[in-house]
Amino acid sequence: MGSGGQYYVYLLTNSGKSVLYAGVTNDLIRRVYEHKQRLKPGFASHYGVDRLVYYEVYEDIEAAIAREKQIKAGPRRKKVALINGRNPEWRDLYEEILG
Repeated sequence: MGSGGQYYVYLLTNSGKSVLYAGVTNDLIRRVYEHKQRLKPGFASHYGVDRLVYYEVYEDIEAAIAREKQIKAGPRRKKVALINGRNPEWRDLYEEILG
């Protein structure tokens, strides 16, 4: 596995910034769109988690999955620190990734 392509580990939040959701995908634009449209039932759609506030890019799927698990296992303050380090205004980065 891990041959070619890019993989993304991302953090989403809701309008009140009260919930953080970590995920991994090979198509960040499509996946964030799915979250925004609430196309898949589950945690993210239930809590209205639809604002992309942080992401990392990987060339290896195993590395991306390991990083997602690391982020998910960590406390909220570590997720907040990641976001604040790159996106202190907590802007929705979706428009930015659309190009």
